[in-house]
Amino acid sequence: SHTSVRLCTGAFSYLPMADQLCRKSSSGRMRALGADVGPRLTCLLPDGRTAVAGLIRKSLDSPEETRPFEDGTGKLELVNLEAGPVGRATFQPGWQWSKHVKPIAKTDSCQAPHMGYFISGRMKVVMDNGEEMEYGPGDFAVMAPGHDAWIVGNEPCVVIDWQGFADYAKRA
Repeated sequence: SHTSVRLCTGAFSYLPMADQLCRKSSSGRMRALGADVGPRLTCLLPDGRTAVAGLIRKSLDSPEETRPFEDGTGKLELVNLEAGPVGRATFQPGWQWSKHVKPIAKTDSCQAPHMGYFISGRMKVVMDNGEEMEYGPGDFAVMAPGHDAWIVGNEPCVVIDWQGFADYAKRA
């Protein structure tokens, strides 16, 4: 592949510093982690981090990993990005973290932080300190570690989570 070094401008004008050094791969379309990746432009930031431009497409309908919950009460479907996994969890009616994930996690309560969006269904979450909230379709949720949760009603609950699914329901 061809590599050139230039100053980031244009597509990277959103960066705090526009004078970043960049490497551009012009080898055409590439395959990476099973995803379609367009020509990539990687900017080297002063602190050593990189910012990547280009297009990536992954589908939760073709997950890279699927983790079932106990007793057939749902599943977690994951795709992996450089920034970490993104998951779609489907919780069936009757699902409860303390019954269907606790045996997998082996912790007293869910210790995963979550940042997610509720597509369908309803879920009640109770923190270890007693704080509680119910979430439903269209809700964006941030949940700290230390909670139990269960499905409310007879509809499956579908949640997209950007933060807490890296080790969620992962069997040893």
